[in-house]
Order: sequence, then structure tokens, then C-alpha cells
Amino acid sequence: MTLTMIVTLLALIAGFLLPLRWGVWGFLLATILLFLLQVGVHTLQGFEGTSRDESLLLFNGSVLAFVGYNAQITYRAFMVPVIALAAMLIFRMQKRG
Repeated sequence: MTLTMIVTLLALIAGFLLPLRWGVWGFLLATILLFLLQVGVHTLQGFEGTSRDESLLLFNGSVLAFVGYNAQITYRAFMVPVIALAAMLIFRMQKRG
């Protein structure tokens, strides 16, 4: 939950700082970077807080399966940061126009 709040705060900051001339491509780039950041943090934290080696034992030593699992967890928790990023960009675009 704390990680989601931190990434949501980063999404708000990115939405505020992102140049509006980048438009949709800037939004997609910011979304991809935030998602990869969150996947990386989930992967480095390990499965339920265990070490990386213990986490890989649960996935039969497959790093790809472990990263895929963390990407799936991140995908489910990524709605709030994307909404925050989109809301900030939409607010700024309405204010400009």
C-alpha cells in the first residue's frame, strides 16, 4: 500500500512537470516508466518480503516467472497511479485551453 501511495505521488509530480506539448506520447512514456519502476521495486522486495533467493525457490528458480508474477501484481495495483497521472494532465490541459 505504501508503494502504491509513493508511485501515485510520483505520478502526480510527473503529471505536473510533463510538458503538455508531448501529449499522448508523453503520457504513455510516463506511464511505462512508472510501471517499470513499480515492477522493479516489487521484484527487489521479494515474494512477501522474503529474500530474492528464497523467492526464486518458490518459483523453481525461474527469474522470468518471478518477474512475470511481480508484473501481474503491479498491473493490478497500477490503476490509481494512472488515474492520478491522467487527472493531473487533463486538469492542466483544460487550464491551458
